[in-house]
Amino acid sequence: MLDTLLAETNWFPLLLSLKVAAVATLLAMVAGVTLGWLFARTRLPGRSVLEPFFMLPLVLPPTVMGYGILLLAGRRGPLGAWLRETFDYTIIFSWHGAVVASAIAALPLVMKSAGAAFAGVDRTIEAAASTLRQSRLSVFLRVTLPMAWPGILAGSLLAFARAMGEFGASLMVAGSIPQQTQTLSMAIYDTVQAGEDDRALLLVIVTALVSMTVLMLSNRLFAFR
Repeated sequence: MLDTLLAETNWFPLLLSLKVAAVATLLAMVAGVTLGWLFARTRLPGRSVLEPFFMLPLVLPPTVMGYGILLLAGRRGPLGAWLRETFDYTIIFSWHGAVVASAIAALPLVMKSAGAAFAGVDRTIEAAASTLRQSRLSVFLRVTLPMAWPGILAGSLLAFARAMGEFGASLMVAGSIPQQTQTLSMAIYDTVQAGEDDRALLLVIVTALVSMTVLMLSNRLFAFR
């Protein structure tokens, strides 16, 4: 029975979820590392407001976040209308929309981990590197970033797990179109609605195993810091 269930299960949602989570994590890393460094190392004007603003995806209901994306990037939104008129492109009802929603949801995890990692780097080592005629960029790439990297990577793994499980905002922006935008979390919801309990349980187990693996890797990286 299990062999039959495995053979008959559509694994497209799993593959799409992995692709969406990977791209979303990459985007969250670029933005999160930048913001983490700014908040940890600079006296950024308005930091008391900006940092909580970028942390909002952790506490806002996913539907609120999805609605915000629709207001901005929907067909009638300022960004969405510009993309449609200029490039004939829209993220609505495409897997790109799921990437955007997942990246926004995962951003706070990378940002906080990166900020803590940069704050924990020994400034005396950076100062010593600066005396060797190294530019600020060179010191950052050769000293600061490698020393902060374990914390950044641990936060990125958490972000990947968060992106894998994103549901509400992705559903509002990308929809749940089979073989196009249906991620693993959406497939679980749809199979439960269809009364396919065995298939839903299988997908839940797969999701849990992937998430546990990512969390175990993240915990090991935090332990090595």
